[in-house]
Amino acid sequence: MDIELPRDEPIRFNRLRRKVYFYQYHFDRLHLFSRQRWGVRPVVYDWDDLIAEACSVYAPMGNGGLIESVMISVIKPGTEAVIDRLFFTHDIERGKQYWALVQLFMQQGPHALPDFVHPPRDWNDDAQLSFIRRIAPKVRWPDAIDLESRTAPLSG
Repeated sequence: MDIELPRDEPIRFNRLRRKVYFYQYHFDRLHLFSRQRWGVRPVVYDWDDLIAEACSVYAPMGNGGLIESVMISVIKPGTEAVIDRLFFTHDIERGKQYWALVQLFMQQGPHALPDFVHPPRDWNDDAQLSFIRRIAPKVRWPDAIDLESRTAPLSG
């Protein structure tokens, strides 16, 4: 199971289409050996249907017990019903910063973003990866989603 996990689960934000593309890895704890229930399933959602949710839970663990996470929740249009939750980050403060950057990008475009000290990392580049991450499957978007997530809609 460990070698089936993808190297990363990237998220693509397409401002012009107002869509968000998630490279989501699914697993089923009830069917551990089922090939059909495990694997990558890219999903696409409308930007207007997304919200960020932060939560922290205390659990008896060796590291102090605080588990933090920020999830991107997909809400049913016109309601507050959550239809899907997707992992965003483990740290709440970092999640606030990332979400602010995403909102800035989606509202104003790439020119509004600050200059980054460290450029984004290409997870398919083996040079800086550990041995275990090198044998993990590379990120491969389906062709149709790859094209749609990188392009603007045709104006008609």
